[in-house]
Amino acid sequence: MTRTAILGMGHYVPSKVVTNDDLAKMFDTSDEWIQQRTGIKERRYIEKSGIGASDLALHATKMACENAGVDVSEIDAIIFATLSPDHNFPGSGCFLGDKLGLGGVPALDVRNQCSGFLYGLQIADAWIRCGMYKRVLLVGAEVHSTALDFSDEGRDVTVIFGDGAACAILGPTDDEDRGIIDVEVHADGSGAKDLWLEAPASAYEPRLTHEMIDNKSVYPQMNGRHVFRWATAKMPEVSLSVLERNGVTVEDLDLVVPHQANKRINEFVSQKMSIPPEKVVHNIQKYGNTTAASIPLALSEAIQEGRAKKGDLVLMPAFGSGFTWGAALVRL
Repeated sequence: MTRTAILGMGHYVPSKVVTNDDLAKMFDTSDEWIQQRTGIKERRYIEKSGIGASDLALHATKMACENAGVDVSEIDAIIFATLSPDHNFPGSGCFLGDKLGLGGVPALDVRNQCSGFLYGLQIADAWIRCGMYKRVLLVGAEVHSTALDFSDEGRDVTVIFGDGAACAILGPTDDEDRGIIDVEVHADGSGAKDLWLEAPASAYEPRLTHEMIDNKSVYPQMNGRHVFRWATAKMPEVSLSVLERNGVTVEDLDLVVPHQANKRINEFVSQKMSIPPEKVVHNIQKYGNTTAASIPLALSEAIQEGRAKKGDLVLMPAFGSGFTWGAALVRL
């Protein structure tokens, strides 16, 4: 049977580095406080107004195409995972397609937040396996910095997030020792308001008011303890489900590339699953939480650094807003 292979990866982050000490000048926090709670030392922000998620994705796509040995013109479908689209509509996939000169190529936006790359991977895998498309561009890209509350009240959320993009070029392969083995995803809306952005919202008339701005409904809100509890339960659960279904043990894994939400969460999950620390990729210290971009960004860097190589068996788990969660098992 035809399988779906990752032909090439690419990533891009803005040049503007924002350290914990930089944030400490804006509100009551410290480098020590942030590192102890999240593992983050710095993150990247867009350099100026007018740069959207699709602009970051454009750079990442060019790198991925080069690494895959694929011309941009060969891309016949785009899946764009983001919680921070350039505009409310149309989707960022359409903006990216235009910037790539891919007029007529279908573009699908995926709104599953931190699990968005995995949801997109499952879709791309199905498309390629059935022969619908041969070169799928799967993107995760975020511009968080323009929606954060830089005050004492918003610090718990603001210190976490950063901007960035990463992507994969996916295509068919007959190589039985390569490709996407399995992707499992879930959602439970009972936790939707534990990590969300309330406004603007089509559920309200008008969608945006001065009151919403004044009461800070326009900034992300998070119940940190609840999110931590769910993440440390669901990420091991879905990971073990994928491994067991495919007759794979933790010992068989070469690398684990988890969503980079909080280093403490990933360390807790790894310990719970008895995964050796040296097999787990962490880059949250450099970039913060880049949501849909975090897994492909970490994997792309691992490949670039030689830490991940062809033939490696890689597990990619995630948990995030929705609540949504999932895990993918891939042979590079």
